[in-house]
Amino acid sequence: MSRVYNFSAGPSMLPLSVLHKAAAEMTDYQGSGMSVMEMSHRSAVYEKIIADAEALVRSVLGVPDNYKVLFLQGGASTQFAAIPLNLMTKSGKADYVVSGMFSKKAYEEAKRYGDVKVLASSADKNYTYIPTFKPEDVRPDADYVHICYNNTIFGSKFPAIPDTGSVPLVADLSSCILSEPIDISRFALAYAGAQKNMGPSGLTLVIVREDMIGHENPLTPTMLSYKVAADNDSMYNTPPCYAIYVAKLILEWVRDEIGGLEAMAEINYRKAQKLYDYIDSSKVFTAPVEKGSRSIMNVPFVTGDAQLDKKFCKLAEEAGFVNIKGHRSVGGMRASIYNAMPEEGVDALIQFMREFEQNV
Repeated sequence: MSRVYNFSAGPSMLPLSVLHKAAAEMTDYQGSGMSVMEMSHRSAVYEKIIADAEALVRSVLGVPDNYKVLFLQGGASTQFAAIPLNLMTKSGKADYVVSGMFSKKAYEEAKRYGDVKVLASSADKNYTYIPTFKPEDVRPDADYVHICYNNTIFGSKFPAIPDTGSVPLVADLSSCILSEPIDISRFALAYAGAQKNMGPSGLTLVIVREDMIGHENPLTPTMLSYKVAADNDSMYNTPPCYAIYVAKLILEWVRDEIGGLEAMAEINYRKAQKLYDYIDSSKVFTAPVEKGSRSIMNVPFVTGDAQLDKKFCKLAEEAGFVNIKGHRSVGGMRASIYNAMPEEGVDALIQFMREFEQNV
């Protein structure tokens, strides 16, 4: 069977060259006589893998020296609790921008631990736009402001990193990490589940400024403490070894085969623009997200007819375009066109949509 075009929102498709390299090293990693999945995380061989992975995160993403890079488990959703437990400990206040389902979940979780305010929300229009706020809207004594930079389900993205004045900014970058250059120094903490652009599920990346570490709530579980993770170089317990190894391969792919994040962004914006241009010209499909808030990673589109949407999804899967059904909150379809989706996959989808439209 030939490989399909996988438009899943996550876990998503991985670069084919990365899969081939991982396959070639599956039973014998660089002469070690064993798979990365079998080796001790305390071995010299694996210590080099995780050290190389951290160095690649720092170089590819441009992480400043005064930040810690942590490889954690539990997905981005575990960070919804870890962040307030570690950071909401001075005034006990935090402001949240609710721009989609995951930022809403983060807000609801944080409410367990302190005084949490909705700074701005786009719930009034089913999250079809990014809500705006001014620095003076932020409570000056808030311990941080939290945003979800790209909203996977609803296909929206902040057009720019928002200004929060002197209040630290925290961002969920799960569905846009490695997609384009992002100024990490603008965030006090950035985190991302790896399973969209950075590797298989099981790994969560946290990049946190050093001065934000060590102030956690005394009741913070050991496994959620950034200080414990940082002091133990992400190996307080057994880390997600294989996921970190694959992330290292993907970071090498971005650096060596793509040419870095600027080149990656050029490809991603071109792919997204092609798809949006077709949708905007279509008489059958429409994009529900306002133009100024559109994601380049997740592109929802609908026909306005639930039965027609269902027919499209069925025919698309038969044609090799899989996982294109939209989330139930939006309906219709969603094409997640992450880094590993080749441009020809987007071109093929557009051609399929054209043919479908002609035959409706």
